[in-house]
Amino acid sequence: MMKINAEGMHYRVLNEKIRGALESGLTDISIEGVCGQRYIGAGLKKNGVCITANGIPGNDLGVFMDGPEITVHGNVQDGAGNTLNSGRIIIHGSSGDLLGHSMRGGEIFVKGDVGYRVGIHMKEYKDFYPVIVIGGSARSFLGEYMAGGMIILLGLKKDRRIAGDFLGTGMHGGAIYARGGPDGCQLGKEVKVFKVDGNDKEKIRKYAERFAEYFGYASEEILKEEFFKIVPITHRPYGKIYTY
Repeated sequence: MMKINAEGMHYRVLNEKIRGALESGLTDISIEGVCGQRYIGAGLKKNGVCITANGIPGNDLGVFMDGPEITVHGNVQDGAGNTLNSGRIIIHGSSGDLLGHSMRGGEIFVKGDVGYRVGIHMKEYKDFYPVIVIGGSARSFLGEYMAGGMIILLGLKKDRRIAGDFLGTGMHGGAIYARGGPDGCQLGKEVKVFKVDGNDKEKIRKYAERFAEYFGYASEEILKEEFFKIVPITHRPYGKIYTY
């Protein structure tokens, strides 16, 4: 394992050190003193790599990443997992806005809350299937323009609504699963709420068990409450405004 003390370090220098370590054959990197450094793990394309960041990474953590796993012991700022292709991001805290923006594959697990427009423009293609699991609540516009993949919203904190307003606005693919239902949320006009079926329950169980393992929860306690599925009712929500 390589340890890096990032206290006061410019983000370019930090990322050069990470890339240099991987090029030398190291696959396990621990970074201490992270405070606002952007683009950690940006564009890395290598399976079997584990990066641990202790502190608060800046914007675009893991942007364009393809393969590695990043674990954050702290909160993250905006844009984590932006255009993630494959790999995993595990956040032992909360996230800012735009988590998983245009995410194409891989997995993101967040123990706490997330900000606005999480999962915007998520998409899936062939074997690439993006997944976001949120332990707390989400702000408004969750799943905006979502075209594929899955968001699981656990809402483990009972002192607030599970999500803000405009849930699923412009959504035309994929699914959002909400534990206990999106009660009190204003839904986008493109989506409706349904009860989950057996296939849905198997998908939820798989990722709920991973979430429980990462963050020290009992999966059966999570799964004993009913889940609801929010899906689009059209695959072309803005077809009427096109000129053809």
